[in-house]
Amino acid sequence: MQQRQRLVLLIFSLFLVFQTSNGHNITRLLAKHPSLSTFNHYLTLTHLAPEINSRTTITVLALDNAAMSSLLSKSPSIYTMKNILSLHVLLDYFGAKKLHQITNGTALAATMFQATGVAPGASGFVNITDLKGGKVGFGAEDNGGSLDSLFVKSVEELPYNISVIQISKALPSAVAEAPTPGPSELNITGIMSAHGCKVFADTLLAHPEAMGTYEDNVNGGLTVFCPLDDAFKAFLPKFKNLTASGKESFLEFFGVPVYQSLSMLKSNNGLMNTLATDGASKFDFTVQNDGEDVTLKTKINTVKITGTLLDEQPVAIYTIDKVLMPRELFKAAPTPAPAPAPVEAADAPKASKSKSKSKSSPDLVTDSPADSPNPADQAADENAGVSFKGGRSVAVGLSFLLVFLLL
Repeated sequence: MQQRQRLVLLIFSLFLVFQTSNGHNITRLLAKHPSLSTFNHYLTLTHLAPEINSRTTITVLALDNAAMSSLLSKSPSIYTMKNILSLHVLLDYFGAKKLHQITNGTALAATMFQATGVAPGASGFVNITDLKGGKVGFGAEDNGGSLDSLFVKSVEELPYNISVIQISKALPSAVAEAPTPGPSELNITGIMSAHGCKVFADTLLAHPEAMGTYEDNVNGGLTVFCPLDDAFKAFLPKFKNLTASGKESFLEFFGVPVYQSLSMLKSNNGLMNTLATDGASKFDFTVQNDGEDVTLKTKINTVKITGTLLDEQPVAIYTIDKVLMPRELFKAAPTPAPAPAPVEAADAPKASKSKSKSKSSPDLVTDSPADSPNPADQAADENAGVSFKGGRSVAVGLSFLLVFLLL
């Protein structure tokens, strides 16, 4: 009987885990605290809120309305404000209790600003130190070790998922506060060229129509996946064999007309349209994550995201390890035909030695330009984009079923 009761308790514990795992909503948590309303508003305005919600272990250093008023008096652009607030989001869990039990009295925490890839060196880290008299100090690592802000109180804690703690004032950081250009001022090809994607960037610049499509989408939202130099250089002979319109569509295929942070890509698996999508010419690919790795897949091949060059709303630029090939322009490698079933020698007719190879099964040319997309391939890719998202419901249902069986 005791064993049965322990099993029941275990099942309900698992149920609670599924109920609380990654179920936080920073906007709702802060809405219960009017003194933090301005901070909450800017998390939404800078699009940091959905990124915070997509994380499973995180600490938000909240600022009250007075501290936010002091910050806003400097009139930062919305893009600079995002950098500043990103520095106040730690990629680890620090509840009130943990703050006073830091190993060796001090810790260096990575932030969401560091994760964007635009913070050089250690400028995206925050120093947390347990001070004399029960105080806890916070300081940006690029601020000379100065602990400018102090722990005020715990606002909300969902161990070990999310902790919202109030600090006395914003963390000064010259890097985070530096003026950030608006999206229309960004030199996206310059960013790519400086970080290992020069061949792709130069090719894009050499085709003004494709480049214009990228520029037209910068303000409204743009995500770029640029192949690294070695991969694209090796691909250039195939690129040169495409028609003029094929080259334009191919280059546009590496851009997505919406902003997608890395955390969004990890949580929103499935089919994604591109700048080249035009009616029946879908030019899409499937996003799929495997743990921390994110892959992009067509019917032809699969590539992996290897780095982040820029992640500033509304533009994100990532590097990929290979050249992603759209099925509209390239043919997939032929699938080997299954071996014919063996037949008994007595029943098998003798084949004529002069019979020529069937013309109905021509050899496919791997990676060569295709005249038109294959509808069957399109259907297969669309089906591949369907993901199963009912894990929590199934777990809850199984929990109740097991409880019923054990009673």
